[in-house]
Amino acid sequence: MNLVSATVGKGPHLVLLHGWGLNSGVWQGIIKDLAAHFTITTIDLPGFGLNHAEMPDRYSLENVAQGVSTLMPKNASLLGWSLGGLVAQQIALSFPQKVKQLILLATSPCFIAKGEWPGIKIQILDSFKNQLLDNPGATVSRFLAIQAMGSPSAKHDIKLIKQQVDVYPPASSVALSAGLELLVTSDLRAKLIDLSMPCQLLLGRLDSLVPIKLKHDIQQLNPSIQVTVFEHSSHAPFISQQGCFVDFLISNK
Repeated sequence: MNLVSATVGKGPHLVLLHGWGLNSGVWQGIIKDLAAHFTITTIDLPGFGLNHAEMPDRYSLENVAQGVSTLMPKNASLLGWSLGGLVAQQIALSFPQKVKQLILLATSPCFIAKGEWPGIKIQILDSFKNQLLDNPGATVSRFLAIQAMGSPSAKHDIKLIKQQVDVYPPASSVALSAGLELLVTSDLRAKLIDLSMPCQLLLGRLDSLVPIKLKHDIQQLNPSIQVTVFEHSSHAPFISQQGCFVDFLISNK
């Protein structure tokens, strides 16, 4: 893979990884405010955005993490949102020397509900996989609507995210399908205790994809993980509570 990245700003290194179906355009609203405090590197996951034509031989979590890690600067804070957070966890586990701090945003080591573990019902993601075959664009739009569900600014959030990601090329259908498969099959819970760097988990209290109950379950897996809840946010606190989100990152750099 010949993945590319974009870098702007000055200060400590901060790497941003986007979620499923989207691209690094989602960060446009916060990059200007952060660029005075950080050197920001945005990396589109394989098959998405600027890397829509670049795919690993096998779209596994390990291969995606390895490819993305090659573009990371040394001694960087790594922030991953949703699917990007799953990739960020794998990078932190496989290449700990590259990660100064891990920031997990509205993400989980296991997205699927299993027993008492809070998550998404597998039938929901299976329905997305089936719909992808017929209408990829409509499926991504539906997923966007679920991400914003519960947010007091849901309509605005959806509109803004769509405007931002539409600046970049559309995602590969293969990557969309493979990315959903990662959300369904990945389970890093047993490995989370092995994280060797400081880790923050940021949750939206109104999030229907990554439930707030995860706060307690994640700290049982690794008590050193610090959890912050954005009270008026769903799955995208960096949009629905943009100012608070930026202030949090600056104060924790």
